[in-house]
Amino acid sequence: MSTICYLADASNPHTIKWCNYFKSKGYDVNVISLNEGSIEGVKVYNFGFNVKELKNASPFRKVKYISVIGEIKKIINEIKPDILHAHYASSYGLIGSLLNYKPYVISVWGTDIYDFPNGGFIQKLIIKHNLKKADYIFSTSKDMARETNKYTDKKIYITPFGIDIDVFKSMKIEENTTIEKPFIIGTIKTLEKKYGINYLIRAFKLVKDQYKDKKIVLKIAGSGSQMDNLLNLTKELGIDKDVDFLGRLPLDEVSKTFNTFDIAVFPSLRESFGVAALEAQACEIPAIVTNVGGHPEVVLNNKSGIIVESENEEQLKDAIIKLLENQDLRNNMGKTGRKFVKENYEVNLNFNDIEKIYENIINKNI
Repeated sequence: MSTICYLADASNPHTIKWCNYFKSKGYDVNVISLNEGSIEGVKVYNFGFNVKELKNASPFRKVKYISVIGEIKKIINEIKPDILHAHYASSYGLIGSLLNYKPYVISVWGTDIYDFPNGGFIQKLIIKHNLKKADYIFSTSKDMARETNKYTDKKIYITPFGIDIDVFKSMKIEENTTIEKPFIIGTIKTLEKKYGINYLIRAFKLVKDQYKDKKIVLKIAGSGSQMDNLLNLTKELGIDKDVDFLGRLPLDEVSKTFNTFDIAVFPSLRESFGVAALEAQACEIPAIVTNVGGHPEVVLNNKSGIIVESENEEQLKDAIIKLLENQDLRNNMGKTGRKFVKENYEVNLNFNDIEKIYENIINKNI
C-alpha cells in the first residue's frame, strides 16, 4: 500500500475530494493542515493557524507558519510517504520546499500563481524557489499552466478538478404550478471583485428594461467581501426586488440550486479553471462565461454555452437574451454540456489520470 501525505487545507472541499478518492483506492492518506479540519478515514495533523487572518497579513507575517517546520519534519519522517504533495504553490508550497523531501509534488490552484507573485519582488522569488524545489507540478487548467511557466521551465501536468456527475445532474424540482414560473438567471460564486458579479447585475438590469412584461429574476449564491456593494448596486438600479441573494450554500444544495436556474452566468475577470461552469453544465444548464483563464477550456462556445468578453455587460445581456428567447437552444446546450462534462471532466476519469501519474512517480518511470 502506497502512502500519500498532502500539505493542504483539510477543510477545503477539493482537498477532501482528493483524499476520499485515494483513500477509496487503498492508499494510506495523510494531511498536514495549517488550519483546523478533519476528513473521515484520513489522518489529519492540524496546526491551528487562522489562515484567513494570515492571507491579509504582510508577506513577513504570512510566513509565520515556518515556525512549525520542525514539527512537520518529524511527522514526515514518521509517515515516510511515497509522495509528498503540496496543494497551493505559495504557503503549502513553501513548507514543502523547506522539507527537502522527495518525491515532492506541487499543485497550483489559482491566486497562488495569478496573484501572489505579482505582490512584489519577494513573493515572486518565493514562488520561483518553491517551483524549483518541486519534482513535479500539477495545474487544473492549460491557462494556469502557461502562467506557472512564467516562473519555471518545468513540465506542468494538467490535472483538472473533476465533477461528480452522479451528484451534479438534471433533477426534477417540485414547483408550484399555480404560479407562473419566472425565467431564472443564476450564478454560484464567491462574491469577490475578480468574479465580476457587478457586470452580471448591470446586464440583468438591461435585460429587465428590454423585457418589462416578462417575469425574470436573478439568483446570486455565495458570500464574500463584495456582498454589501452588490446589494447596494441592485438598489441603485432599482432591481433589488428581482435579485435574490441566497448566501453561501451547503455543498449538498449546490446541484439542486443549479437545477432551479434556466441559465447560469459566470462573468469572471479572472478564472484559474471554471469548476462552477462545469457543475452547471453537468446539471444540463447552459453556461455563459467570460473569455478569461480556464473558462474557454470548460465551455463549448455556442454548443454547451456562450463565451463573452469580460467587463462587458452588453455582451452578457445579448447572450442572456439569446438563451432566454430560445428554449430549444437551451435544451440542446444542456444535453451537449452534460455529455461534454461526462467525457472530459468526470471526477473518476480525471483522478484515474492522476493516479497513473502517481504510479509513474512512485515507480520512477517519469
